[in-house]
Amino acid sequence: MSTPPVLSAVRRTPFWAQIVGGLVLGVALGFLARSQDISWLTTTLETIGKTFVQLLKLAVPPLVFTAIVVSVANLRNVTNAARLAVRTLLWFLITSLIAVSIGLGLGLLTDPGSGAGLSTTGLKAPEDAGSWVDFLTGIIPTNIATSFVEVNVLQIVFLAIVTGAAVLKLGEKAAPVLKLSESVLELTQIALWWVIRLAPLGTLGLIGKSVAKYGWDLLKPFATLTIDVYAGCALVLFVVYSLLLRFAGGLNPVNFFRGAWPAIQLAFVSRSSVGTLPVTRRVTERLGVPREYASFAVPFGATTKMDGCAAIYPSLAAIFVAQVYGIHLGIGDYLLIAFVSVIGSAATAGLTGAIVMLTLTLSTLGLPLEGVGLLLAIDPILDMVRTATNVAGQAVVPIIVAAREKTLDLVAYNNPTGDLLSEDAAVVAEKVAVAA
Repeated sequence: MSTPPVLSAVRRTPFWAQIVGGLVLGVALGFLARSQDISWLTTTLETIGKTFVQLLKLAVPPLVFTAIVVSVANLRNVTNAARLAVRTLLWFLITSLIAVSIGLGLGLLTDPGSGAGLSTTGLKAPEDAGSWVDFLTGIIPTNIATSFVEVNVLQIVFLAIVTGAAVLKLGEKAAPVLKLSESVLELTQIALWWVIRLAPLGTLGLIGKSVAKYGWDLLKPFATLTIDVYAGCALVLFVVYSLLLRFAGGLNPVNFFRGAWPAIQLAFVSRSSVGTLPVTRRVTERLGVPREYASFAVPFGATTKMDGCAAIYPSLAAIFVAQVYGIHLGIGDYLLIAFVSVIGSAATAGLTGAIVMLTLTLSTLGLPLEGVGLLLAIDPILDMVRTATNVAGQAVVPIIVAAREKTLDLVAYNNPTGDLLSEDAAVVAEKVAVAA
């Protein structure tokens, strides 16, 4: 049976162009639904977007668990694995500190909460407010099954690290466990890859729903904060990462964006670092990072490296909430924001939204947790650029570390070629055969 001409044309269209097409069409349909008050269109767009995100989240527990188990267990094949792990974590901390400094700087320059004119009456604090005690005790699960059923990513990460370390310690005795984990990981990634191919449709629904539901009127009181978040993320994404690649890694940053753009683009749409993990890992390897190291650094980063959600956003949001409530913040408070952002980034754990990190920051500073309610309405709009920044950082750090360790394939980095989704049937069939 021959492929329909329309479907054939779509398959020949580059992935990035499909995403852009979904974005443009989604904005147009969203404006149409809002301006003409077409409720069924709004519902349809919301259903499409919600279904896409649900499909991504469905793969989160097995993907995160098996990816980290395999990556930790395979550290035995990585030369100087301990040093690589330490340097990866160190660069995570450095870039997070730079990001939070930019967030604080923008907040102090623009005063995003001044003159917002928002009423705080009737607002309620979140039922599950983040705290350091909850964060630390919440890492260790009380029931393994519950961690997976409720998709508690932080607990899944803990279980995976412990399991991977045990497999590494047991060696050959644990070979069947490692083989099973590798098979499940491959199968999950292939299934998730099919979902990712639906990203243009998901883009249409997610963007269209946001425009239809919120429009521009809702953004007016939050205009300064919204601009600050997008400007801060853009500075980190395009300026800070470029400078680090150039001067810390000795690399051309243009090649990074050429190779990593599919992952950044998907992260913007899906608002999920974990959901974007297979693409992030693939582009990182395509940019020359050794597979053994990328298989550890990228999953680790997808659950702990959050420059957008855990650094730029909470610093700006804390200043915004303080100004709305008329609370003065001193030098000590700003240093505390920086500390929380750098150390507590794992609290976001790669899922959509940064509510946990925000409540953690506000509670640490003693700011009203009711302020979270002010930001919930525009959170999806802010979360798109935050997640794109997260994912870019998750790819940048392994590249920098590999470059400084002289293990980066410079030929691959300087020539990132091919469309990310242009896999032929033979390649997919080979992956399925290996996974089986």
